Amino acid sequence: MAWCALLASCLLGAPACAAPAVPAAHAAPADPAPGPAATASLPADAASRPDHVVVVMLENKDEGDVLREGPYLAALAASGATLTDMHAETHPSQPNYLALFSGDTQGVRDDRCPLTFDGANLASELSDAGYTFAGYSEDLPGPGYTGCTAGGYARKHSPWTDFSTAPAAADQPLSAMPSDYAQLPTVSFVIPNLCHDMHDCSIAEGDDWMHENIDPYAQWARTHHSLLVVSFDESESKGGDNHIVTFAVGSDVAAGPITERADHYRLLRTLEDLYGLPALGHSADTSAIAGLWRTTA
Repeated sequence: MAWCALLASCLLGAPACAAPAVPAAHAAPADPAPGPAATASLPADAASRPDHVVVVMLENKDEGDVLREGPYLAALAASGATLTDMHAETHPSQPNYLALFSGDTQGVRDDRCPLTFDGANLASELSDAGYTFAGYSEDLPGPGYTGCTAGGYARKHSPWTDFSTAPAAADQPLSAMPSDYAQLPTVSFVIPNLCHDMHDCSIAEGDDWMHENIDPYAQWARTHHSLLVVSFDESESKGGDNHIVTFAVGSDVAAGPITERADHYRLLRTLEDLYGLPALGHSADTSAIAGLWRTTA
């Protein structure tokens, strides 16, 4: 899908599409601009917070397979900060999305649909603090769609649809994502369809989709005080330690491995701390991933 399919304003409008340039083949993404040495601290004040964060969630693949069979993702990860000891909470998919979005699996142990919750979540807390949030889901038939499936769309991968407290305008089709990235919400989640997230299709197909659709934002984020996070819901192997690929690129990211153990709760806590939000659920029991940031002494 060409990136120009990702049009419209942050939540509702529809400006004309101007497709950003996409690098040829699977060349390694450009290295971040040289900067100060990394220090173990979060951005110190409001001026240091990323203007925009985009979190892309992929599905059900083991770390080694992704980095071996996905040349674009491997190159992008190598150019950013890679969490080498990142783990999902459980199997199957849905509880992990709920953990990342609300700080708890909400007692869910399966992929049943629909679900309804009324507690606080990342979207509601961002809204309460004066920030904005949107979830962009590929194949979603239209804003606010409440069905469980449609084409390659699966509601179980879009947890904001389950919370009555999330802003009503947060649930958007991927086609509503602005091509002018300066118009993005503060925090966005991008949910590819069941093929492009690798759930039903190969790593190679998902890798190609990421290169075509996400690389323009990844390159823009490096020079526009913004952040891209790519993660997985769970590993394919059910008997291991649920080790998943997770990495970040952006203008303030310190490139290199981060070896401390992390999970979706720590990733959520990182987003919360960036914007001064209260820690939700189990994210209150952990700390932000401070080693992500390149900051001046």
